[in-house]
Amino acid sequence: MIQNERVIRHEYVLQAVRQMMTAARTAPKGKGIDIIEVAMVTDEDIKRLSEELVIMSGEMSLKFFLRDADNILQAEAIMIVGTHQQVHGLNCAHCGFPTCVEKPEAVPCAINSVDVGIAIGSACATAADLRLDTRVMFSAGLAAQRLGMLGDCKCVMAIPVSASSKNPFFDRKPKIDL
Repeated sequence: MIQNERVIRHEYVLQAVRQMMTAARTAPKGKGIDIIEVAMVTDEDIKRLSEELVIMSGEMSLKFFLRDADNILQAEAIMIVGTHQQVHGLNCAHCGFPTCVEKPEAVPCAINSVDVGIAIGSACATAADLRLDTRVMFSAGLAAQRLGMLGDCKCVMAIPVSASSKNPFFDRKPKIDL
C-alpha cells in the first residue's frame, strides 16, 4: 500500500489536534482545579468563526480582525480553549483586588487565566513536536466565545493548525491597511 502524504494530511492534522487537546487537558492547573474546556473547530464552523470576525471588525473598529478572518480559513482545524469563571479563594490579589470577595463578578480570577495560558503552552509545544503550523489568536478565540462554542467559558483563545510547506499564520500579508 502507498499512502500519499497529500491525501492523508488532513486526517493527520485532526489526530494531531486531538493530541494538542489532550496536552491542554493534562497541563498543570492552579490549585489542581480543572475548569478549562477544550474543543476542535473544523469545516463549516471555521467559516462561522471567520464570518463572526468580520462582524466584530466592524463593531470594534479592529481592522486586523479582517486579516485574521481571512487567515483562519487556511486552517485545517482550530483548537479553542477557555475557562469557566471560578474564584479559587486564595486572596492572592493577582486580579487587582485584595480578596476574592472584593473582586467584581465581571473581573476574571487571574488563576483561571493562567490555567488557559499553561494549556495553550502545552498544546503549542505538542504541535511543535509534531511539526505543525500554529499561531495563538485571541481574535478568533473571542469570536468563538461570542458564538458560545465553549458554552459560558471566558478568556477563550484559538490556535489555528495547518500542515503546509510554509506556516500560513506568520508573515501574513494583510489585505487591508492596518
